[in-house]
Amino acid sequence: MVVKVYGPVRAACPQRVMVCLLEKGVEFEVVHVDLQAGEQKQPHILARQPFGQVPAIEDGNFKLFESRAIVRYYAAKYADRGPNLLGTTLEEKALVDQWLEVESHNFNDLVYAVVLQLVVLPSMGETSDLALVRACEEKLKKVFDVYEERLSKSTYLAGRSFTLADLSHLPAIRFLMDEVKMGHLVTERKNVTAWWEKISNRPAWKKLMRLAQY
Repeated sequence: MVVKVYGPVRAACPQRVMVCLLEKGVEFEVVHVDLQAGEQKQPHILARQPFGQVPAIEDGNFKLFESRAIVRYYAAKYADRGPNLLGTTLEEKALVDQWLEVESHNFNDLVYAVVLQLVVLPSMGETSDLALVRACEEKLKKVFDVYEERLSKSTYLAGRSFTLADLSHLPAIRFLMDEVKMGHLVTERKNVTAWWEKISNRPAWKKLMRLAQY
């Protein structure tokens, strides 16, 4: 059964799901949702994601939304296929969850705000709030400083192996590097740079980038 992923292939949250599926070798079909046209607010999408966001998935009769819940689901469902993305011991699993929470609450919202101001609003003919962008950038510097310290002691965020904790950062950091020209937040930090080079050169992520035609 081919998994259906509802959402644009270039959007960050759907990419989180797609790269997980690629890591696990799970076949999927992208069902495009036109965000600029507001399709995510239409009844056929609201039936799958009641908050009018992306992504949502259909796996046979099973439906699920929220990208981090989806990647946890597939990492567990296909635990015996591809890399172990959840950790092995109770402690490793707790660290994966910890850094997923950090990504969700301390990192992603800041990147989203920057992308909204510098990419989305200008594409709609609206004015950017540059003061907000600068404030978010300052906060992101502090977040990356925490990452730099962590990665000085650990190859990946949750330990010695690539997990969902790292995977979940891929889409947002790509936006920082390529879309809003804030790559210095990564490149000014030796350990963060080494980590980014490792995770962004994984075959699954490179394949997704080809699918997205960047």
